[in-house]
Amino acid sequence: MEWYQEFPHVGYDLDGRKIFRPIRTKDELDKFLEQMENPDYWRTVHDKMTGVDMKLSDEQVELVNRLQRGQFGDVHFSPYEPAVDFFSSQVMIHPVTNRPADKRSFIPSLIEKEKVSKLVHAIKMGWIQPRKPKEETPAFYDLWAQEDPNSILGRHKMHVPAPKLPLPGHEESYNPPPEYLPTAEERLAWEQQEPSERKLPCLPRHYDCLRHVPAYPRYIHERFERCLDLYLCPRQRRMRVNVDPEDLIPKLPKPRDLQPFPTVQALVYRGHTSLVRCLSVSPSGQWLASGSDDGTVRFWEVCTARCVKTLPVPGVVKSVAWNPNPSLCLVAVAVEQSVLLVNPGLGDKLLCAATDQLLGAFAPPEEERPQPVTWAEATAEEHQRGVRLVVRHGKPLKQVTWHGRGDYFASVVSDNGHLQVLLHQASKRWSQAPFRRSKGQVQRVLFHPLRPFFFVATQRFVRVYNLLKQELTKTLLANCKWVSSIALHPGGDNLICGSYDSKLAWFDLDLSTKPYKVLRHHKAALRAVAHHARYPLFASGSDDGSVIVCHGMVYNDLLQNPLIVPVKVLKGHALTHELGVLDVVFHPSQPWLFSAGADATIRLFT
Repeated sequence: MEWYQEFPHVGYDLDGRKIFRPIRTKDELDKFLEQMENPDYWRTVHDKMTGVDMKLSDEQVELVNRLQRGQFGDVHFSPYEPAVDFFSSQVMIHPVTNRPADKRSFIPSLIEKEKVSKLVHAIKMGWIQPRKPKEETPAFYDLWAQEDPNSILGRHKMHVPAPKLPLPGHEESYNPPPEYLPTAEERLAWEQQEPSERKLPCLPRHYDCLRHVPAYPRYIHERFERCLDLYLCPRQRRMRVNVDPEDLIPKLPKPRDLQPFPTVQALVYRGHTSLVRCLSVSPSGQWLASGSDDGTVRFWEVCTARCVKTLPVPGVVKSVAWNPNPSLCLVAVAVEQSVLLVNPGLGDKLLCAATDQLLGAFAPPEEERPQPVTWAEATAEEHQRGVRLVVRHGKPLKQVTWHGRGDYFASVVSDNGHLQVLLHQASKRWSQAPFRRSKGQVQRVLFHPLRPFFFVATQRFVRVYNLLKQELTKTLLANCKWVSSIALHPGGDNLICGSYDSKLAWFDLDLSTKPYKVLRHHKAALRAVAHHARYPLFASGSDDGSVIVCHGMVYNDLLQNPLIVPVKVLKGHALTHELGVLDVVFHPSQPWLFSAGADATIRLFT
């Protein structure tokens, strides 16, 4: 029928006339509507020969269904009728056919003989090669047939056998000795224990004979756990690495290659009657100031250990700081609730006169500005001793420290408010509180030697403020309890921080806010740390009575980490009231170290 798809007729009749295809007046929409509305649409088929839609009868539908199920079209046909055996199994006298056998059935064929002789001739001449026998490769072959039987295989070498179960002992016996049977208290304690903490998996019990022993209730559970242990437990043999222990120790230079550093005690400065809390060296390195709990500030000549001046003060001296400006001779002393600016009158008389002239050149402003402190001139008696100005704070002081230029100084007050830290200008007698609110208990403050940075150490953090921009630059996390002292490298990029939990933290300010290295060399609380102004040295004093000197080299190459090597432990101070070394300070030009102790002595190590 597909031959006539493009023609108007569908074939020819017996007379040769065209049979035209019927005119289809239905479009797709009519077909769809008929499909929806005609209930017999499912049994209607289209006859392509005549182009007429025919409705199948029930017999025709049944026939189609049987053919689709693979059954026979005729309902009455039975495929399982008994077969008729035409040839019986018994041998008959008379054959089915009685025709005589052919002559060719027992005479060799000449045509076949000719074909065989040709093939034999071709094989003899080599024109036909006989087929090579197929080498049958076995479907299964021995994977390890080529291996050397004497070599230890890798998988055998790394094989770790499964741990064997412990053999049953007296406890598992059905008739154990009487001493193995638990008492009522032991049985109760065993039942109250966690299953993982029990020493025995089951309690020993006594039975008269083996027939009375019941089935073990946890048998399947224990078998299952054993199977889990066998296939889930990773077993691997790790090869021991032969490492020389010396290679694990970092290669540090020998201390004698890092000289000079203080090694021996040279001088002992005696004169104080109570513990010496603080030390400060003059910028020239000729004089040493010390403050003690005996209510005096003493000035010593460094080279001779001679006390050249004693200044009695009304209370315990908490901090002394020599002005770092070499053109001034001025010492700030923190006593009780006041800061005394003292001109000790040592050394060059011109320097002392210039200092007095600078402090006396102050002209009070017309309008009094409100200040958190009170500036006062010293009385005549105090002036005769060397005191020039008194800055009264109203609360006990902790520390006083100078800026590198020598005009500004900072003081720390024992308070919880925002007035803990105060900045003062000596020439203008002006004070101010830089912070509006408190960020914790302030322990120490420090000026940056080169840049306008101000370091404030609270109990847990060291905050770095920019004084020009008046903002917080960064916060260093000390990770200790609590910060006791801080010191800055003269380059200004590295800070050391001592703490009461006997740790010394080295911070690289360009690297991170966390310590670059933490040293735990002391056995007691650290009271003071100090950096040398010229040499790559820093020291820490502790309540264990020792001072540890370390070599701390900072390189100009930013990619190279600082080299920190402990070089010397200096001892000499005796423990008094469980206090040891209270302050350490380096000489400004020589590799010498001063230490103040609770035994009322000052010691110089050179």
